[in-house]
Formats: sequence, C-alpha cells, structure tokens
Amino acid sequence: MGHRAPDRPREDSSARRLRLRAVIEPVITAAGYDLEDLSVSRAGRRYVVRVVVDGDGGVSLDAVADVSRLLSKALDQAEETGGDLVAGEYQLEVSSPGVDRPLTQPRHWRRNVGRLVKVTVRGPGKRPEQRGAVDGRPSTVADRQLTARVIAADDERVMLETDAGPVGWAYPDLGPGRVQVEFSRLDEIADDDPTGAGDDDYDDVGNGDDEDVEGEER
Repeated sequence: MGHRAPDRPREDSSARRLRLRAVIEPVITAAGYDLEDLSVSRAGRRYVVRVVVDGDGGVSLDAVADVSRLLSKALDQAEETGGDLVAGEYQLEVSSPGVDRPLTQPRHWRRNVGRLVKVTVRGPGKRPEQRGAVDGRPSTVADRQLTARVIAADDERVMLETDAGPVGWAYPDLGPGRVQVEFSRLDEIADDDPTGAGDDDYDDVGNGDDEDVEGEER
C-alpha cells in the first residue's frame, strides 16, 4: 500500500515515532506483550517500521505473525481515519528480541532468571540475610564488571549468584546486563533431546539476532 503526502513539510522523526507508538503500543499491550523497541528508518524510497515485542514466556514465531497482523489492521484503520502515519511507502517488520538485547528493565532481568550475564555493578551489593534499608553512606567499593548467574529478580533488585554466594543489587546500582551464550548448556540441550524436538530452546539460548521476524509491505 502506497502513502503519499507531497505537500506535507518534512516531519521530525521523533514526532513520527510518537504517532506510530500511539497506535502500535495499545495493540501489543492488549495482546499480552510489551513493546520493547520501535524504530523508523529509510531504505531507498521506502521507510521500514521495525517493532520489537517481548513477553514473560517469550514470543514464538506464530505470536510474532499474529501481532504483525493485528498491527497491520490497526495501522490501516488509523490511516483511514487520520491520514498517513508515515509520509511515503513503508514496510512493517515485527520481531522478538535477540539474546544480545541489553537488560535494562526489571522485566528484562526477570525473563532471564537462570541465565549467565555480564554486568557492571556499583558497590558491594546486599546479601539475602541483610534485612532492612541499605546503608546510605557512600561505598568505598569501585564499580566493577561481574559475570554471574541471575537467580532472582523483582521490581526493586536483582539477585546474582557470585563466587561469594548470592548477592543482590538494586537497579540503580546495575549497568545494562548482557546475556552470555553458554556453549556447554547448548550441548546439554542437544544431548537431552536427540530427536531435535528441543530446537526452540536452542534458538532461544544461542541466537544473537532477531530470528522471529514477520514483515508486511505497506
């Protein structure tokens, strides 16, 4: 579907994203997922609208296709009532996050419990047996990079299994986390499932790209 607006002044990209988000985000939320990223880029004479969605149980390829159809319908309806959302032809691409997506929100950490992550931490953290408020005095421990397994996460903090045992950090004391690919874990999946029925788990652990992508030309 082509969209033309020759007399419209050049539009600010942030305004375009805001207008698209107003249509896209409610649809994704109603479907039970989160909008993780929305971008609009130029590809030749067309625009590419990229939407990244995620959920607590992950997002399957079928779910990506369903969300893509819902978004396509919502965008068509929005254009019928309010005019072009993007000044020109565009292609809609819907995908799920790759394993290289930085962990920045509580929901990102919660969805990666059990995974090995690399993260910069500030201060010594807090052990599970330490109850009450954290000491407000400045820490003498410098920021450091840590590779540890996520064993719990809630709305306030993340608990990591370190060499010294479980230690928790509040989100303001954590930099963006990065999931580390564990090849030994991939081997275990293959050994436990010689039929190949567990290939979905393999893709979820080892894929660094946005594999589940559904695209529609507009």
